[in-house]
Order: sequence, then structure tokens, then C-alpha cells
Amino acid sequence: MNGGPIIRLRGVAKSYYRETLEIPVLQGIDLDIPAGGYYALMGPSGSGKTTLLNLIAGIDRPTGGDLEVCGFALNGLDDDELAGWRSAYVGFIFQNYNLVPVLTAFENVELPLLLTPLGRWERREKVEEAMARVNLADRMENYPRQLSGGQEQRVAVARAIVTNPELLVADEPTGALDSKNAEEIMALLEGLNRDLGKTIVMVTHDPKAAHHARHQIHLEKGVLDRTIEVNR
Repeated sequence: MNGGPIIRLRGVAKSYYRETLEIPVLQGIDLDIPAGGYYALMGPSGSGKTTLLNLIAGIDRPTGGDLEVCGFALNGLDDDELAGWRSAYVGFIFQNYNLVPVLTAFENVELPLLLTPLGRWERREKVEEAMARVNLADRMENYPRQLSGGQEQRVAVARAIVTNPELLVADEPTGALDSKNAEEIMALLEGLNRDLGKTIVMVTHDPKAAHHARHQIHLEKGVLDRTIEVNR
């Protein structure tokens, strides 16, 4: 990384096409996020915040501009290389948890490790460490249906961090939770940023959740409106 930003966007644009109609979503985004940063992407529906998150995470590709994340120019990677990059550098946290219902909590957290050369006992050690980090060491053999929504999201967080990625991306991580569980998840993410130095980029519409971030990036109609530093 050579001390530079972990995320660097220059003139990034994204459009979707419906037959011959171009629908611009992002226009000329310039953005630097330092390693260890904690940023909340905010804006009204249709402002482009989820599209921007998907570009940063390598889920989608820009239609213009340059995008560099974790030292890699994502524009230059083919689909297989991009998939390998995502598995090595990015942990994903979704609004609806995305757990596999027929797998235990342990097996759900272990899934990303099955793509690595780690042996069975090495995988177990890492899963146990991640589950302890989210305070669910006693729930490893439970299935998702046996967990509360807050516990399911904590399993999802454990799955996101089990490979020790440099970057965590979260799309409305508290959107399906009540206020108590939402606050617990945000405190957990704040600890991952503070204690482990994880870079976190989060889409949220919830001002309470956004207040846990160190910076808030506001988008309006596909352009960066303003960035606010959070005092807490």
C-alpha cells in the first residue's frame, strides 16, 4: 500500500442500460479512504450509495474512471481474478444475513475458509476465534433458525472476518434489527475498526448507525455531496 489510501477512486462512473437508454447512477466520483478508516455512505434512495459500495467491493464494475482497492487496480482484473481478490481482501455483511439455513453457525462461518489451503484443524481454530470475537462461542452448533436476528447477524460478522480481510463492507447491517440488536452490531463493528484496524465502508440510512462511523459520505443524485467527520 506504500502508505497510500486503501481505497482510491478517480472519475468513477456507473451507468445501467435499458435497451438504448442509458441510466447514469454515479458520475465522476473522486474518493480516498485511508487504511483503518470507518466510513458511512448515506443519501436518499437512488443516490447511488449501494452501487458505490458494490464497486468498492468488486461486486460490480465501473463504466468509467479508475478504481484501486487494497493495492489492486480493479479495472484490470478479469472475472476470475476479481473473484479471487474478493475472497482474499473483502469481508461482506448484508442486511438479511445471507446465512445458509441447512448449515450450523460454525459451518456458515467456515464457508470462506473452504476456498483456502488451510487444513481442517486450522479452519476450526479460525472459526472458533471469529465466533468468540462476536460472543457466540456457545452457539456454534446451532442452526440459523435457532438464533435470534441479532445472533444471525453476529454469525454473519464472524463469517466476514474469519479470513482476516483488509476491508469490511456492510450494506444496511442493522436494517433488519430492532434498536437493541442494532446498537450491539454497531458496537461490534466499531470494535473491529478500533481494536483490529479493519477498514469499514457501510451503507446505512440510519443516523444512529452512521454516528458510529468516523466519517459520513453523503451522496446526492450520483455525485458526492459532502463528507462529514463524526465527533464522538
